[in-house]
Parts: sequence; structure tokens; C-alpha cells
Amino acid sequence: MISKEALDMALSAYDIEAECIREMKNHFDKNAFSKAVELLKNAERIASSGCGHSGIACKHFAHLMCCIELSAKFISPAEAVHGGTGYLKKGDVMLFASRGGKTAELMPILDICKAKGVKVITVTENLSSPLAKGSDVVIKQYVNRETDKYNCQGTTSTTALIMIFHALQTALIEETGYTSEQFALIHPGGAVGARLNEK
Repeated sequence: MISKEALDMALSAYDIEAECIREMKNHFDKNAFSKAVELLKNAERIASSGCGHSGIACKHFAHLMCCIELSAKFISPAEAVHGGTGYLKKGDVMLFASRGGKTAELMPILDICKAKGVKVITVTENLSSPLAKGSDVVIKQYVNRETDKYNCQGTTSTTALIMIFHALQTALIEETGYTSEQFALIHPGGAVGARLNEK
């Protein structure tokens, strides 16, 4: 059995993250969220990019978009400045995730997007950051604290970011009229596929 301290900290992680999600609704900007949904709905192509935990969450975001048949891919910050942004055309959308809004690796990508006429959505806690100021739409990320005792691991912040992505997909399903029958066609695998494709 692990120590009582370790068990207590593990249990407190549930409380910290649950509190964060509850409080996030108080920071929900309907106008910014609606603008983001409109951009995503009308984009021919969508890309996402971020570093570290934010990058991992952005891969999930791209998959969420593909699951409702919106063409999307994750572009790593390293590949983006070595030709990866060639995927994007004028009128497409790039979504950045950066809690501080100052991630150095993303700044050159922002410049490329602006030069190409690519619309930019940034999810960040810092609304006055360089990424936020250079974006067409900014969605505020709220984080109470990370779950570890040092308040430095990308835990609660990752959950908060993914919650925003889930909310975006949920709204897009409504706005696009996406159906479970459409999803059944592209998701025949696993238990979900079996349930959706029952005769």
C-alpha cells in the first residue's frame, strides 16, 4: 500500500479538476465561442498546433474534428516551419493552444498564417499575450491550479483545454446537423461502432 499522503493527494486531484471544470463556465464568453464555432464550421481545412501537453491535447482536437467529418490535422511546431503549413490555404483555420500565450515555437506559425490569410483561433489563459493579440478569436482557458503539490505539472490545465475542445465539438455537431448515421459509416470499429451499426 502506498503512503496515506500519496493517497490523499491522488484523491485531491479529483476535487481540484472537478472544481476547475465547474468554474470554467463562469469564464465562458458566448461571443468568442460562437465566432470560433463559425470559423471551424466554414473552414475547408483546420489545423491545430501546440507544445507539450497542449500539443497532445491539440492532436485530440484534430481527431475530434475528423470524427464529425471536418478536415483537420495536427501540425507539430517543428514541422510547421519546415513546410507543414503548406497544408493551409486562405480562409482555413489554425487553432493554437498555449496557456501563457507566449510559446516561442508558435509565433513564427502565427506570422505564416497571417501572411496566408489563415484565420487563427487561440485558446489561452493570457488574453493580453502576443498569440491572443494576433488571433482572430481568443477563447479563455481558466485553470485553478495543477493537481501536484508543486502546481507545475500539466494536469488540470490539460483537462481544462480538452474540456474546451469537447464543448467546441458538441456545438459543431448541432451547427452542422451531423448525425449518428454519418458517424456509424466512418466508425465501424470497437464497441461504439458495433452499437451504431446494429441492424
